[in-house]
Amino acid sequence: MKKLLSLVILLSITCSLSSQEVLSLDSCRALALANNKDLQIGNEKIKAAYYERKAAFTNFLPNISATGSYMRNQKNIALLGEDKFLPIGSLTSSGTFGYTPGAGQVQEIKLPSGQWVPTDASGTPFDPTKNPEKLVWKQYTTIPKEQFEFDTKNVYAGAITLTQPIYMGGKIRAYNKITKFAEELAKTQHKSGMQEVILNTDQAYWQVVSLVNKKKLAEGYLELLKKLESDIDKMIAEGVATKADGLSIKVKVNEAEMTLTKVEDGLSLSRMLLCQICGLDLSTPIKLADETINNLPVNPSVGVADIEMAYKNRPELKSLELATNIYNQKINITRSEFLPSVALIGNYLVSNPSIYNGFENKFGGQWNVGVMVKIPIWHWKEGSYKVNAAKAEARVAQFQLADAKEKIQLQVNQSAYKVNEASKKLAMAEKNMEKANENLRYATLGFEEGVIPPSNVLEAHTAWLSAQSEKIDAQIDVKLTEIYLQKSLGTLSK
Repeated sequence: MKKLLSLVILLSITCSLSSQEVLSLDSCRALALANNKDLQIGNEKIKAAYYERKAAFTNFLPNISATGSYMRNQKNIALLGEDKFLPIGSLTSSGTFGYTPGAGQVQEIKLPSGQWVPTDASGTPFDPTKNPEKLVWKQYTTIPKEQFEFDTKNVYAGAITLTQPIYMGGKIRAYNKITKFAEELAKTQHKSGMQEVILNTDQAYWQVVSLVNKKKLAEGYLELLKKLESDIDKMIAEGVATKADGLSIKVKVNEAEMTLTKVEDGLSLSRMLLCQICGLDLSTPIKLADETINNLPVNPSVGVADIEMAYKNRPELKSLELATNIYNQKINITRSEFLPSVALIGNYLVSNPSIYNGFENKFGGQWNVGVMVKIPIWHWKEGSYKVNAAKAEARVAQFQLADAKEKIQLQVNQSAYKVNEASKKLAMAEKNMEKANENLRYATLGFEEGVIPPSNVLEAHTAWLSAQSEKIDAQIDVKLTEIYLQKSLGTLSK
């Protein structure tokens, strides 16, 4: 809903801009916030931090993975190097294997090596491969080596593994806390960026308003000087005034024209800057709502240096506090690398050829479960050194936080003083303006009556111009100093 509302507001502002080309301060703020690239980057950083936090939580959950492999072997596996001959008999009452041969039968003896060999009736061993006629097949059996050769040229293997961390030295919990702090830090930095954009927008907005009023002032002053120049020319023609008076007024006219040119150039550049901040084309002919107001409405207020409010609301302090928390959790992560870790492991293994029921050329598998424990024993105090380094970084963050609090306290006091000073300057500027108006009125009447020389009239015009300019600057200062105070207190928002 927030995104939809922002889109509707942006579209309405764009439509109004294309139709009437008039922007209020709130409209400029909305455009600047919607089009600022740094804020868009900040939004993406918030999303990245959010997904990092989600990813960190998954470390608490079981991890399941699957692996597979295929291997082509050159040779098969053979368990026998040659044919084997095994006697056929029975166990005797004493637990030995054998039998009692009859007359003319082949008997067997057991050599010291433990191998059974056949002998003839005279007790002489013989080689059954060379004298097969002497074998009695009902007493001996032959095992060909080919029967113990298995097809292992094509081997397939696979495994599904489940790993459940039980205790990892606290690193998983610490990492989850770090990602939460990082997400909050991204949001805080985005808020700080929003305040900077609002501040820059207000400065550019009121700069344009100030220059528009000064342009009006310069145009009115130039018009008065030209009228005065015309009157003096007539007086010179009548012999009432001298040529020196005419030259003096012409110099003032030239100076007024130069001032007007400078104001127009500055106004054009200020409009371009405001367009750039609002994300508009630099050549967009914008007009501000406060341009048409001849006398800017201001409500001078008393600046209050509420330090506790600044400590509570300033995003910079919150960012440093979050950074301190992150460094404290990094100490736990560093320490966890040198603590025991325990994990539960479960596997299901499958292979082809299957080794669980002889070497069969089909898939066969089994499951197993176990516990894995890793205990660091000695690392030449590497862990102690790394933990001390992490603690030093955490203390640096704490010192930075303390230093920032001192600077913010000074900044809040300065902003409060500037608010009060701007209010006093505005009151003085308004009094000076009243005096300048009265002085100009008397000078103009005296000049028209011929009792005041042109130089006095010029001085009155110059004083009036200076007073009016100071009044405009004082009004703008009141608005800007209030914004600066809100920024220093952390309460500036759209």
